[in-house]
Amino acid sequence: MNILLLGGGGREHALAWKLAQSPLCTALFAAPGNPGIAEHAKLVDLDLEDHAAVAAFCAGQGIGLVVVGPEAPLVDGIADSLRAAGVPVFGPGKAAAQLEGSKGFTKDLRAEAGIPTARYVRCMSADEALAELVGFSLPVVIKADGLAAGKGVIIAETADDARAAIEDMFGGSFGASGAQVVLEEFMEGEEASFFALTDGTAIVAFGSAQDHKRVGDGDTGPNTGGMGAYSPASVLTPALEADVMTRIIEPTVATLAARGTPYSGVLFAGLMLTAQGPKLIEYNCRFGDPECEVLMMRLESDLVELLLAVAQGRLGAVPAPVLGQDTALTIVLAAKGYPGTPEKGAPIALPSAPEGARIFHAGTAHKDGALVANGGRVLAVTALGASVTQARDAAYALADKVDFPGGFCRRDIGWREVAREAALSAE
Repeated sequence: MNILLLGGGGREHALAWKLAQSPLCTALFAAPGNPGIAEHAKLVDLDLEDHAAVAAFCAGQGIGLVVVGPEAPLVDGIADSLRAAGVPVFGPGKAAAQLEGSKGFTKDLRAEAGIPTARYVRCMSADEALAELVGFSLPVVIKADGLAAGKGVIIAETADDARAAIEDMFGGSFGASGAQVVLEEFMEGEEASFFALTDGTAIVAFGSAQDHKRVGDGDTGPNTGGMGAYSPASVLTPALEADVMTRIIEPTVATLAARGTPYSGVLFAGLMLTAQGPKLIEYNCRFGDPECEVLMMRLESDLVELLLAVAQGRLGAVPAPVLGQDTALTIVLAAKGYPGTPEKGAPIALPSAPEGARIFHAGTAHKDGALVANGGRVLAVTALGASVTQARDAAYALADKVDFPGGFCRRDIGWREVAREAALSAE
């Protein structure tokens, strides 16, 4: 089968690496791809906003499955256009992709479906948001309604910070994504991520992870798209996972189906584990980045078989995903200046990765025959281990061999679980 992968980041490199391993994959194409993805796929120049051109490429190459990596094409409706052309697609249609495309949409759906979440209000203007602000305790969470590459969330500790964030968002700092703003109650607890595959009817779990959004050690500094992650997240116990499926995932899928906009693809639930149980922070309509890197490192099943079954509406007829017992941990090497304006063009020299480790390309390019940084998050150095501590040690050992003077990384990825493991070993 010929497969087309859309996207060009670390998530897509991990997907390409796993898709290419399947015996069902005859040829893998990627648009736009990156130098790492080029090791597994033929890169093609396609404008992902030109749905007709993508559909024409699929027809010309006999594409039997399109895997959409990033959220923007899904929110733009690429899956609908390809399905209309008769091409099987892994990823939700435009209406269902609003789960990520509009935080207000998702909040309203949660209220309709009775899904546990924080109290919120949707605001259409700065004046309205400032007026509603007085009804929230501090700290308060302020979110740009639309897509903002993981950066449109501000946790305001003071009223002045909250007012500044509101004025900043409505002032255009996030473009059209900030045309509406959601004010949200701050939830206490530990965050975790849960993944499920669904074809709109059948639903299967696809593992858990915990990521690190803040740019600095100790979870300090501004939010980023993610500076590292590990999987599985032990705080999301089997009992809590069952609770998440029953009270969050299943009602979401059922509500969207009842609306006539069934969800097909991966549901990525960002959760807060509160004293009252798991509550939904947000949904993503695609695999996370860097969560995808650790999930793909653990996946033992045939990824093509799973994604094709979702695309064809027969997920219930194939075996459930099997993820290995080892922990996977990934460290993001970012370009100086990230999450602001990253410095591009810095040279990179990569070491050979040992068994059980991989270096996924996230923001790289070739220039004059050399590998250089070409984005904010540049590499995702990933390793397996029998524990989080062992996976962390292996990942940092490899990351420290990367010659990337224009980059930096956090030095404490997995710190919560490392501390828990240390406490258990000391007992």
